[in-house]
Amino acid sequence: MEVNLEKLAFDIDFHPSENLISAELINGDLFLVLEVHMHTESCRAVRFIHEGRAIVTGSPNRSILATDVETGSTIARLEDAHGDAVNRIINLTESTIASGDDEGCIKIAAFSLVWDTRQRSCTNSFDAHEDYVSDMTFASDSMRLLGTSGDGTFSVCNLRRNKIQTQSEFSEDELLNVVIMKKGCKVVCGSQSGTLVLYSCGYFKDCSDHFDLSPNSVDALLKLNEDRIITGSENGLISLVGILPYRIIQPIAEHSEYPIEHLGTGNSEVSLHIWDLDDILQNPGNALNNQAAVEQ
Repeated sequence: MEVNLEKLAFDIDFHPSENLISAELINGDLFLVLEVHMHTESCRAVRFIHEGRAIVTGSPNRSILATDVETGSTIARLEDAHGDAVNRIINLTESTIASGDDEGCIKIAAFSLVWDTRQRSCTNSFDAHEDYVSDMTFASDSMRLLGTSGDGTFSVCNLRRNKIQTQSEFSEDELLNVVIMKKGCKVVCGSQSGTLVLYSCGYFKDCSDHFDLSPNSVDALLKLNEDRIITGSENGLISLVGILPYRIIQPIAEHSEYPIEHLGTGNSEVSLHIWDLDDILQNPGNALNNQAAVEQ
C-alpha cells in the first residue's frame, strides 16, 4: 500500500489497537485520519500515548505537544521542552515519554489526558551526548534508557538513580539506532558506515563484536524477535537479518533509490509504503519477487 503524503515525512507511529497510522511532516503538520497543524516548524518525532487516545509530537522549535486523537484538540504544550531541536521521542509507559534533542540531551516527561499545569516540567534530564540523539530504547525490567548519538557513543541512563550509568568510548562512526536483543544480553546499534555494532550487557564501554552489513548507512532497525532484526539502509533496501549467528536472511523490499529513515515510516519521498510481513516470514526467499503483490 502507498499513501501520498504530499510533504516529506520524518517519523510515524502505529496506533496500539486501531488501524490508524500517524506521520510527522516537514511543514509542521501531523498526518492522521484528520490532518492537524501541530507546530510552526517541522515535526520530527511522534508517538501514541494513553492506549492511542492521545499523541505526542516533537519539533525543531524545541516544543513537545500532546494532542487528543479523536478531536485534534491540544491537551498540553511544552514550549521549551528542550534547549535545542527535539529529534527523537519514544514511549516509556502509557503516559511517559523520553525525548532527545540535537545537542545530546535526553529528558523524561509525563502527560495526563487532563493536563495539570503543575506537570509542565520534565522529571529527569540527562546530558548524555555531545551531538544529536539519534535513537533510544527502554529496558523496562531494569528501568534503563539506552541511547545512541551522532557523536559515536552509546549511553545507558539509570532512571531509578537518575544518573548516566555508563557510556561507551567515542568512535569515528555515528551510531544511528539501537535495539535490545538476546533477552537483554546484547545491544545492537546501526552505524553510518553500514556496520552493526554489538555491545554485551555489563561491558558497555567498548563493543564486543560487529557485522559489516552494507556499504550504506544503517538508518533504521526494528526488532522482530530475540534473534532477528529488520534493517533499513541508505540505499532504500529493507532486509531481514539474523544476529548471532550473523547472516542476511533475505531482502524484504526496496523503497526505490531513497533512504529508509525509519522502519514503518516515510522516507525522503513524500509517500508512505507499507509491507505485510506475514507472507515473507512464512515463505522465505520470495520477498522481492512478490513485492508488487505485497504492496497492494
